[in-house]
Amino acid sequence: MKRIGLFCGGLSSEFSISILSANTIQSHFPAEFEVVKIVVSTNGWFTEVNEEQLPFDLNSFSYSLHGADQTIDAGLIYIHGNPGENGKIQALLDMKGIPYINSGPLASALSFDKWYCNQFLRAFDIPVAKSIFLTSVSEKSNEEIVRTLGLPIFVKPSDSGSSYGISKVKEASELNAALETAFKEGKTVVLESFLDGIEVTCGVYGTKNGLIALPLTEIASENEFFDYDAKYNGKSQEITPARISEDLAQKVQDRAKKIYQLLQLRSIARIDFMIVNNEPFVIEVNTTPGFSPASIVPQMLACAGTPIHDFWQEITSYELTA
Repeated sequence: MKRIGLFCGGLSSEFSISILSANTIQSHFPAEFEVVKIVVSTNGWFTEVNEEQLPFDLNSFSYSLHGADQTIDAGLIYIHGNPGENGKIQALLDMKGIPYINSGPLASALSFDKWYCNQFLRAFDIPVAKSIFLTSVSEKSNEEIVRTLGLPIFVKPSDSGSSYGISKVKEASELNAALETAFKEGKTVVLESFLDGIEVTCGVYGTKNGLIALPLTEIASENEFFDYDAKYNGKSQEITPARISEDLAQKVQDRAKKIYQLLQLRSIARIDFMIVNNEPFVIEVNTTPGFSPASIVPQMLACAGTPIHDFWQEITSYELTA
C-alpha cells in the first residue's frame, strides 16, 4: 500500500481552510492508499496519526512511529497559500525525488501570482481585466490609478488566495485603505478594472482519457464581490450548473482547458471567469482549489454525478503512473 503524504495547513491566513480541505480529501481517498496528514505550521511540520502529532523530518521526509521510521511514497499538497499553492513544497519534493499529485513548481508559482499569471495569459490572447501592478502603497497617485482603470477598482494581493485582503473600491478616497489592507497579505498588489458581468468558475482535471471540464458554477454573492465571507460563511449563491446557455458554457469550458494546457497544470485546477457580453474574461487560476464541504469543486462533482472517491481515483491512477 502506497503512503500518500497529504500536506495541509500552511503559513498563511488560509490555514484552517486547508485543514478542512484535507479532511474531506482524506475521508474520500481511494482505499488502496494510506493517507497521512502532514500539517505545516509556524510551529513546525507534524504528521497526524490517530490524532497524535508526530514531528516530520524535512531531511529524510519521514516520521517515527513506534520507533520505526515511516517514509512517504508520494505527496499531495493541499495548502491554500504559502508554502504549497505557490509551489515551494513541490520544488522540495522534486529535489527529494518524491512524486506528487499536483501542478509543478513553475506552474504553481505562476498561477498563484495574479498579476504574472494574467500577463502570461494575455500573451496568448486570453481576455483579462485591465490592471496595474504595485510594489508599494505610494507608487502611483490615486488620480493616475483612477484615470487608467476607472471606478470601481478591485484591489488584490498578487500572491494570496481565499479573497483575503481584497477590496472593491468605489471612490478614489478609499484607495489608500484598500492598498494597506492588500499589502498586509502580500508583497505586491494588483489593481484591476471592474468587469460587469456574470461570474462563473470551471474545474478542470487530467485523466488517462484526457482533460475533463466539470459543470460550471455561477457565483451570485450577497456581498459586493465573492469575498471570504461569501465563500465560507454562506453569503453567496453558488449555482451549479451555471444559468447560461450551453454554447456559452462550452466556450468557458474550452477556454478553461486551454488555460490548463498553457500553464501546464496537473491534477485539479479551478479557473474563475467573468462573462462580459458573452466573452469569458479570466479572473484567477487556482491550482489548489478549496475542497471543504462548503467548497465549489465538490459541488461541481456532485452535479456531474462523480463521487469524490472516483474523482481522486482517476487523478491518482493518471498522475502516479504518467
